[in-house]
Order: sequence, then structure tokens, then C-alpha cells
Amino acid sequence: MGVYSDLKEIASLIETGAYAREVRRISRAVRLTMVLRKKLKASSLGAFLNYVLVPGSEVHSRLSSFLPKEDEHDMEVDSAPSGTPAPVKHPLPELEIYCYLLVLIFLIDQKKYDEAKACSSTSIARLKTVNRRTVDVLASRLYFYYSLCYELTGDLAEIRGNLLALHRIATLRRDELGQETLLNLLLRNYLHYNLYDQAEKLRSKAPHFEAHSNQQFCRYLFYLGKIRTIQLEYTDAKESLLQAARKAPQAALGFRVQCNKWAIIVRLLLGEIPERTVFMQKGMEKALRPYFELTNAVRIGDLELFRNVAEKFSSTFGSDRTNNLIVRLRHNVIRTGLRNISISYSRISLTDVAKKLRLDSPNPVADAESIVSKAIRDGAIDATLDHANGWMVSKETGDIYSTNEPQIAFNSRIAFCLNMHNEAVRALRFPPNSHKEKESAEKRRERQQQEQELAQHIAEEDDDDF
Repeated sequence: MGVYSDLKEIASLIETGAYAREVRRISRAVRLTMVLRKKLKASSLGAFLNYVLVPGSEVHSRLSSFLPKEDEHDMEVDSAPSGTPAPVKHPLPELEIYCYLLVLIFLIDQKKYDEAKACSSTSIARLKTVNRRTVDVLASRLYFYYSLCYELTGDLAEIRGNLLALHRIATLRRDELGQETLLNLLLRNYLHYNLYDQAEKLRSKAPHFEAHSNQQFCRYLFYLGKIRTIQLEYTDAKESLLQAARKAPQAALGFRVQCNKWAIIVRLLLGEIPERTVFMQKGMEKALRPYFELTNAVRIGDLELFRNVAEKFSSTFGSDRTNNLIVRLRHNVIRTGLRNISISYSRISLTDVAKKLRLDSPNPVADAESIVSKAIRDGAIDATLDHANGWMVSKETGDIYSTNEPQIAFNSRIAFCLNMHNEAVRALRFPPNSHKEKESAEKRRERQQQEQELAQHIAEEDDDDF
């Protein structure tokens, strides 16, 4: 079967879903479209537009103008016969929006971003006049590609007001999928320009509801983790970032890499040292190499090595937007080095402390004294400071199992497992009204077929979403 035949089947599926008001059929049509994405050509799209839309109509003319003209020998063999009239004289809004989505995806893949911006703006203007729940799935995809077009051309700030208006419209229409998609797009918009305070104000005042899309929920957790990190709320940030990385599909490698990069920095800021297995995950070794060397410098407490790593990978940290966080890590490196010194020596002069920490200040001894005093006050080390003789005297380390530390560690692990179990239970989905009516043999066969297709195409969908 050719692409044109597949598109006709998808159009039939959308039409059936629109008349039956079954959103799951529209979702299935979108998943099937993402499988065909790499095979789309201008010829097959032109034939499909002739099949779905009325030739010569305003929508048909507008969408056809975005497609490049091709020669006759480029046309597919299974394209629509020239003498066959368009079967749909008054296309459904769902089919019309779907045509906008198809053309927009094609233009983005062809890197024709200016045409894609014009097409997306036209589609958004059309969406504002449509209020049907069966359009919500298609609308959420259009919102995503609308923002992507402007991001690729560096004009993301231009559409912020429009995205806020669309979010307000989606809220009034109770379009929850549109709300969570637009909220993520707005958060991304604000974070792109480092407007973290505005992003947090929007996030805190936006309506809260159960997540309808796993991909959108993962993005929300990632943005929330970044906001919490900048606001110094490292514990909450760590939880959000790790949850986003855990919930993300395996195919979304780039997204999981970004989550792990931020999670590693947050754990270092919390005084934790990530396990080596974090850096050895399949497909992430090369991307996480700078953060592995950074972690090694923090673990050792070597300030000179830390500076060298920060300079060596400064371009990488700059592109990841983690430079400011790495500057914060300097204090953690000094504290770790001081902790190692405290464990190794029962008594050591402040001059030797300054040498071992490799402090490069004009008066290293005075700086070492203030650093040791602050570490003792914060409880980072168990020692006393002899100002008269210029010594740091460490106290004997006690048995950690005589304290509450093991109980606290076990409690955090148990809470994590219980939380994961509760989320898994909430994520279970059942067919609507399954407890009221018995399933016929035909419906059961159709449901099993849909489940098989969903399992087959879910990887392609996840790969496109991220």
C-alpha cells in the first residue's frame, strides 16, 4: 500500500471517530500518521488534499500553495484518478484540521520554516473557531508544532501572547489536553528566555488536573524540576527530574539525557554523589561524560581539578544552560575536600588545609579559617577550631548505626516505592462503561486489533513526541 492509500484510511478513521464522538479513534489516527511521517511527499499530500477537501475552496487553495509543485513522473501510482470527484463536499472540521497538521509536519521536515510559520498561524486562527472535543487531540499537536516553528526560527517571544490567549480559550472550553500542552509550551517559552519567576507564577496559578498525556506530564515534570533548581529547592527538583527521566519512553533518548544532566547537578548540589551506573546508561555515555568528570572532581574535593573540568567543558555546560549551577558547586567541592581532611587528620594546621584545598585567594589561611568555621557551624564536619594555634581539631567519628540515619534512609526508600506503586495504580486505564455493558465478540476483536497496533506504533509516536 502507498502513502496515499494509508492517508485515505486515516481520513476514514477520523471521520468515523468524529461522527461517533470517539476521541480514541482520533488519537489512533494521529499515531498512524506519525508512522508515515518520513514517507510523506508533496505528490501524495496534494492527492490527499484533493480527496478530502473541495478543490478550489479557500482551505484547499491555501494549503496547496504551501506544497511545492512536482513533475508528473513524481506522482505516485496509487494517486486519485483525475476524473473522480472529491467524495466529501463538506469536509468535517476534524479532517480540515488534520490536513493543516499534515502539511505543517511536511513543511517542518523539509526545513521550510517560513512557510511552516505561515501555515501554523493560519491553522491556529482556524482552531479558535472550532469547539469540538474530537478536535482536541489534533489541536494539541498543532499547538506543539506552532511553537516549534517559531522556536526553530528564533522568534519564540512573538507568540507568547497568543499562547496565553489559547490557554485561556482551552480552559474555558474544558479542553484539558490542550491546557496541559499549552502550559508546557508557555513554560518552555519562559525558560527559553530565563524568565523563571514568570514561569513559576504561571505554573502556580494554572488549573490543576490529572495528566492525559504521558509525554506532556514528563515535560511538565522536567520544566518544574528546572524551576525548582533555580529557586534553590533542590529536594523537590531532584524528585521531579528523576520522575521525568523514569516516566519518559526509552525512544526519547535526548529528553532522558537532559533530565539526567540536570538531575546529576541537583544531586551534587544536595551533597550526594550519583552512582556510576547513572553515567553508563545505554546511549548516554558520551553525552554524560562531562558530568561524570565533574562528579569525580566533586567526589574527590579537588578544587583545581574542578576548575579544569569547568573550563574544559564550558561550551557543553553553556549549551546545556547549567553554567550558573556549576558555579554554585564550588562551595560543595570545598566542603567535600574539607570533610575528607577532617576524616584523615585528627589535627591539622589551617595553612595545610589551605594547601590541600588549593585555595587561590590572596589570603588563603584566613579563607581556610572562615571556611572551616562555616562548615562546623553547618554541621558538615565534626571538629573544633583552635584560633590561637591555627589548628583544626577533628573529633572521633561515632558509629552511624547508633543514630537515626539508617532509619531515615529506609524511610525514604519505602516512601519512594509506595509512591511509585500509587502512580502505577492511577495510570491504569479501562474502556469507558466497561462495568455497565458486556463486550460483544466484534468489539472485542476490534479492541484487540487496536491494542496490537498501539503496541506496534508506540515507539514511533514517542520518538516523534520528544
